[in-house]
Amino acid sequence: MRIAMIGTGYVGLVSGVCFSDFGHDVICVDKDPGKIERLRRGEVPIFEPGLEALMAKNVGAGRLSFTLDLAAAVAGADAVFIAVGTPTRRGDGHADLTYVMGAAEEIGRALTGHTVIVTKSTVPVGTNRKVAEAVRAANPEADFDIASNPEFLREGAAIDDFMRPDRVVVGVESDRAKTVMAGVYRPLFLRDFPIVFTGLESAEMIKYAANAFLATKITFINEIAALCEKVGADIKSVSKGIGLDGRIGNKFLHAGPGYGGSCFPKDTKALARIGQEHAVPMQITETVIRVNEEVKHRMIDKILDLCDGSVNRKTIAVLGVTFKPNTDDMRDAPSLTIVPALVGAGARVRVTDPEGRREGEALLPGVDWCDNAYQAAEGADLLVILTEWNEFRALDLGRLSRSMTTPRMADLRNIYDAQTASNAGFTAYQGVGR
Repeated sequence: MRIAMIGTGYVGLVSGVCFSDFGHDVICVDKDPGKIERLRRGEVPIFEPGLEALMAKNVGAGRLSFTLDLAAAVAGADAVFIAVGTPTRRGDGHADLTYVMGAAEEIGRALTGHTVIVTKSTVPVGTNRKVAEAVRAANPEADFDIASNPEFLREGAAIDDFMRPDRVVVGVESDRAKTVMAGVYRPLFLRDFPIVFTGLESAEMIKYAANAFLATKITFINEIAALCEKVGADIKSVSKGIGLDGRIGNKFLHAGPGYGGSCFPKDTKALARIGQEHAVPMQITETVIRVNEEVKHRMIDKILDLCDGSVNRKTIAVLGVTFKPNTDDMRDAPSLTIVPALVGAGARVRVTDPEGRREGEALLPGVDWCDNAYQAAEGADLLVILTEWNEFRALDLGRLSRSMTTPRMADLRNIYDAQTASNAGFTAYQGVGR
């Protein structure tokens, strides 16, 4: 099949590359000439394990290409995917649909035959019908169907998620659209992965409900962690004990400094806004948003406690600034709350991250960037583990403690434990929920 992917951000690029690996002919479109030129040179503008090699493979096979020309990409396509950004709109918390509607209008003007227009971007309930209206207004004679196909990709594991999904959700309203979408995902049908066909509004809601539930699970375990610290329980044991219940499951039960990234923050805010607009307040989701911010500030309090109440003129080494490992994504990362607070309180902050520097240099002014954990810890008064990159899981703690002025650790991902830190020479250690 011939597929046009509008937008080469995280979702669009990963999806386009993976569809081409299914055997489809895929043209990825973007308005940024610099990005398209880099992609044509084989350079991937984001960090995602395995993506560069998979892209090169399919470009070499002639199934994948990149262009600035939306009209040429759309003409004759069986399916056109809209995979542009939907950032939180300033002032009201709603998803900003400017890019989605702009793409819909351009697609409408470029259509030459029957096409299924597929919204891959995360959009509020009812958006796909607005997309249809925009396409029809741009081209009253257009022959098209609309489909909703939300993404469920985890950054750092996106290719595996695409190729081996828990499920694929497709919202359609016609047999013709269902047939095209079944063809798009035929390789997954053949391997018996669940393909859920539903209506447009249900598909849109599934995306928001799933992310809000996962954000709730993270926030719940972080609240339990705070209580564990007061009553003497260990959150790792608690998480294991409840996670073994099949009704609960063990995923997303790791206490830490709160959720971040490109999806959970904006999707929970958007769901809360949708509820307000329809007079059905999403009270649990609204509480999750508030508590998640409180969790980040509780981490700052931990750091202050380890520094005897003040970080002024103290050197803090921060390991990891991306919102999770195996990505360079800094969007709504806990570091964007915690690190500026430390700098503002007078600390000298040194940071290191395997992939976060490119974005982090602009987002975290006033910090010193280091090549590795040992360089960051040299002469530091406190070591803060903020992102659980694998290279931070087996550090030589003795070497770190000996190089520090005051060997103290705030382990905000519970990679180590108090006894291990003490044996390595750390004089103070705080984890989360322990």
